[in-house]
Amino acid sequence: MIFYFSGTGNSQRTAIQISEILEDEIISINKYLKKGEKDTFHSENPLVFVAPTYSWQMPKVVEQWIRETKFVGNRNAYFILSCGGSVGNAAAYAKKLCVEKGLLFRGLALIAMPNNYVALSNTPEEAECKELLKKAGELTASLAALIKKGEPFPDTPVTLKDKIVSGPVNGLFYTLFVRDKGFAATDACTACGKCVKRCPLNNIRLVDKKPVWNGNCTHCMACIGGCPTEAIEYKSASKGNRRYYIMED
Repeated sequence: MIFYFSGTGNSQRTAIQISEILEDEIISINKYLKKGEKDTFHSENPLVFVAPTYSWQMPKVVEQWIRETKFVGNRNAYFILSCGGSVGNAAAYAKKLCVEKGLLFRGLALIAMPNNYVALSNTPEEAECKELLKKAGELTASLAALIKKGEPFPDTPVTLKDKIVSGPVNGLFYTLFVRDKGFAATDACTACGKCVKRCPLNNIRLVDKKPVWNGNCTHCMACIGGCPTEAIEYKSASKGNRRYYIMED
């Protein structure tokens, strides 16, 4: 069973490919978070968790969802994180979560994807994005083959820097950057409501035909990346940055 969380579509794309290769069921964590529902999942096949990388770790909302969800059946758990660079020491935290949940950690793999964090950085040009997605697809297929054979993902050496960025730096990232006060809509907003619909945490509502953020943001970039008129900005940091959104709604 494949579970995914995705803001702009990178992780969703990987999860869909894994699901097709393994011919296994796919579950959107976004939808469960949005509905605020808890559930029990029974799977005879390994559990595969696909998510983006937030400051060299799995997103806290995903970690918490796994912690609060009951899994029955196969106890093998694989983790695949999409990112624009490194996942640091993310595997150690995923392994710790598996111990807590009584799951058997079978490894964590990185898949390089186009950067989507337009609130603070730019997205590559279309040609580079296509090349990254092509390579990501090839790596995804090889990871799926390992899962199918029941083999673990290869271990990756961890440096002191990896431990620092996934540890204290990750904590500072959430404290200093993961907030929604910088988001605002320009006059280009058409009040289409897509940002409201796409926000996995129900953090956006329309007030006087303009989106308003309510203080519970995970910086998934679904709102700013998916706005059809590019009306949403994050302070001045996102101005001029290329938007990125490949999510299948």
